Order: sequence, then C-alpha cells, then structure tokens
Amino acid sequence: MQETTQLAFVLHSRPYRENQVLVDLLTENDGKVAALSYVGHSSKSSRKALLQPFLPIQITLKGQHALRNLARVEPAGKSSLLKQKALFSAFYINELLVKLLPESIPCAELFYQYQLSLNSLLNINEIEVILRQFELMLLAELGVSFDFTIVFEHTASGFYYLPEDGFIPAYTVLKQQCYDRTHLQAIADDNFSDPLTLATLKALMRQVINHLLAGVPLNSRKLFSKTKNS
Repeated sequence: MQETTQLAFVLHSRPYRENQVLVDLLTENDGKVAALSYVGHSSKSSRKALLQPFLPIQITLKGQHALRNLARVEPAGKSSLLKQKALFSAFYINELLVKLLPESIPCAELFYQYQLSLNSLLNINEIEVILRQFELMLLAELGVSFDFTIVFEHTASGFYYLPEDGFIPAYTVLKQQCYDRTHLQAIADDNFSDPLTLATLKALMRQVINHLLAGVPLNSRKLFSKTKNS
C-alpha cells in the first residue's frame, strides 16, 4: 500500500464511525484530500488534539483511493492564535477550500498562500487584503481569471461582470453590481491601497464565488454578520 508523508492542515472534520473521524486536509503535495482517522476512545486523545484547524501537521497517508487512511500525524509547528475577525476569516478560507477545491489535484502555490494567509491574519489591519489575495489565488487555481483589458480601453465609468463574457461596459442598466472603472484599473495593477478599491474587489469576489457555489451558502459568513450585529 502506497504511503506519502507531507505537511498538511485540517480544513474540516466530522465523526464517521465509532472512534473514527473523516478529515478534509489541505496537503502540500496532493492538494485537498479526504482521509479517515482513528482517534481513540478518550476525549483527551493526542491525535484528536492534533486534528484541529490552523495547526500545521506532518501526516502520512496510506492508499490511493478517494478516501485515504491517515496513518500518522505529528505536529509541524504551532497553531495560529487567531481571534474574532481573524478567526472567522480563517474559517471562511477553510470553507471556501472545502466547498470549491476539487480533491487530489496538486496545488503547492495555493498551499503556501494558505500558510502565509494564516500567519498574516494576525495583523487585523490587513485582513481584507489577505482575504482578497487568497480568493484571487483560489479562483486562479479553479481556472477563473480576469481580463481587465476592456476597462483600460473603454471610457465607460462603470462595468458589469458576466461569468461567461467577463467585463462589459455599463451602457445599459442591468440588475446586478456595477463596478467603478478606476477601481477595476487599480485591481488590475494589484493596487489595493484605496479602501473603495478594496470594497469593489470584495464585491467582485463575492459575485464570482457565489456563482461558483451555485446557491450553496457559506456558514462562515454568518460569523461576520453576528459580529456586526453585536
């Protein structure tokens, strides 16, 4: 039986059978992987303590099927000490990966961006930029790219984004978000210094991600709503 050892992070876990959990992992070499793990009877199980989100772990996987077996787990660093909005943001990133990223497709750059994002979320002033950069890389991994050529060539003050066509000038009124041309030009140049540009990018990312989710809700978004209402 084939064994592979690599760095990983737990994205999500749920009970499977008695003393077993089904774990979604983001791995350094194999991308997103589903694995079955024995966790033992005790609530203080050392393996159960390691299979927590945001903790870098070294894992050994057995098998070549869609559902692997998690043979060994060891800590590979310290867990990110995230709180409130930073913690909610990390859960949001995890949920995006669980619901959008296909399994067993290597994505080393996305794995390293995930690591960087977890570490960077400790700086609460940069959370919005960190989330948008991760979303952009995830979309690129999914084959979604943005051609901004038209926002430099046309003089329309606003543009719509259509999943099938990309950006189109807002010469007619459509029942959807219209994006400011200067903000889109700044996004094309990776210039997120203006809060209004960042807000435009957030709206664009939400539109595209909602389209990919096809109506499936993101539970992590509710955490942000509760924070705003408290």
